[in-house]
Amino acid sequence: MSQAVLCVGPTPAVQRVMVFRKLTLDTVNRALITLESAAGKSINVAKVLQVLGANALATGFLGGDRGAAVRAVLDRQGVAHEFVAVATPTRQCVTVIDESTGTQTELVEESQPVEPAAYDRLRAILRTRLETENCRALVMSGTLTPEGPVGFYAEGTVLARQTAALAVVDAQGASLQAALEARPSLVKPNRPELAATVGRELPDDRAVLGAMAELLERGAERVIVTAGKHPVLALEGPRLWRVTLPPIRAVNPIGSGDAFTAAAVWRLVQGDDLGEACRWGAAAGTANALTLMAGDVQRAEVERLAREVTLERI
Repeated sequence: MSQAVLCVGPTPAVQRVMVFRKLTLDTVNRALITLESAAGKSINVAKVLQVLGANALATGFLGGDRGAAVRAVLDRQGVAHEFVAVATPTRQCVTVIDESTGTQTELVEESQPVEPAAYDRLRAILRTRLETENCRALVMSGTLTPEGPVGFYAEGTVLARQTAALAVVDAQGASLQAALEARPSLVKPNRPELAATVGRELPDDRAVLGAMAELLERGAERVIVTAGKHPVLALEGPRLWRVTLPPIRAVNPIGSGDAFTAAAVWRLVQGDDLGEACRWGAAAGTANALTLMAGDVQRAEVERLAREVTLERI
């Protein structure tokens, strides 16, 4: 595998998207469209990287019939994977789209604990892949399983740095705080996740920038903060960028942050600076919001939207 990007997330899912002409509570609703695919943050990242031409490999935990379904989807889509088989069944999440209001509601099945030895097997996969293949980046995304080791992403960051790979963390709270101590190459929370990590409300850009600077002080080399359809802020030392997304009417924005991460990492490993990487990240995130299923972007659409992204050095 040449210049691979390793995508790890302990809590993947089977994703179901159901589209309704009009959703009415407390009665029977019949879906116009129902789709199912493999998802979860790290899988979404791997799917988008693969579309963009990178050699992505997805890993994490899979169990039961749903776990088998995720493997089958990734095989059909040509996304390489090496998951740890666990007894815990893989979860299912449901996105409900109401066309009459233009709203998207996410129904998330919480993940369940896995046996402690499963994390040892996952560590072994990361170590082997990073040490024996030309991995340019390790992307660590999403929440850990309940009772999982809080320092797991910190351990991954150390492993990545030992092999000169970019260590990218898209998480929040305690797992991100622990990872900061290992000095990750990039952290990419959204605004609510950033607020949860620093433990205070962030009512405006000034407060967000202060929190971003705090993450740099605590160990991150670069910080990107997404905010849905609103401008993205990116900070690397004294350099700050504001990235404005093209205006669209979103179909389903679930997974757009993961698409952003994928495209930004894709450009960083090719040598782009953080601002330019964010241009492509914003394009991929926007392209994702125009699709029904997370991660099902088209490269041509990402390239088109990249020309419509506004990048400002501030």
